[in-house]
Amino acid sequence: MLIAASFLASASAQEKKKVQNRPYCDLRTMHFGIHFGLHLLDMEVENVGPQTLEDGSVETIVTDVDNWSPGFSVGVMGELRLNEYFSFRVSPTMHFGQRHFKFLNKTLSDEIPQQQTLKTTYVALPLDIKFASQRYNNIRPYVSAGITPMLNITGKKQDFLQVNSSDVFLNLAVGCDRYLPFFKLIPELRFCYGLTNCIDTKHADELQDKTMKKYTNAVNSGHSKMIILTLYFE
Repeated sequence: MLIAASFLASASAQEKKKVQNRPYCDLRTMHFGIHFGLHLLDMEVENVGPQTLEDGSVETIVTDVDNWSPGFSVGVMGELRLNEYFSFRVSPTMHFGQRHFKFLNKTLSDEIPQQQTLKTTYVALPLDIKFASQRYNNIRPYVSAGITPMLNITGKKQDFLQVNSSDVFLNLAVGCDRYLPFFKLIPELRFCYGLTNCIDTKHADELQDKTMKKYTNAVNSGHSKMIILTLYFE
């Protein structure tokens, strides 16, 4: 027992004496870096239910985003040190992704379901407050929370649905600063939920094919959801 205790104490002492990479980088007022990552994009859709068409008939069309669609993200970041534990981070980002919609007419059982792939390119400006633990050798875990205004720069098309040009997301993230000899690597997992209705409710008036309107009008609102795995290099 004494030998085992001595061995553990020795190992612990050696661990504490581990050389710290970039020991003073967190003392800087500002930090800058780049980042890229992969994301999954989804939407929580609220359907209208039964709707009366122009010919007087009543149909019920159910719309759903049938999977989490993968995409790519890239951007830069700047971080302002507030004190030993808190910092404010801004990370302008571009998200390239898509959503896959399926429209099922419950009234006409023999009708083939309609489908749409909606591609989007978002310019995002995440604003986060980051709380980090004390540094332990060359790692430092953290959590962050904030909001992300987003601008959709994808042009409109004659599809069933379109999303609005702007949206706002609520963010919650967990990550870990890893101090390497020449730079800091920060893997992060982020969860985002849209706070506004992202569906363009005026799109039905812009459609040239009027037979598409019943599918457009089947959706009352939608809230975007994202899961983002990001690697920051600082």
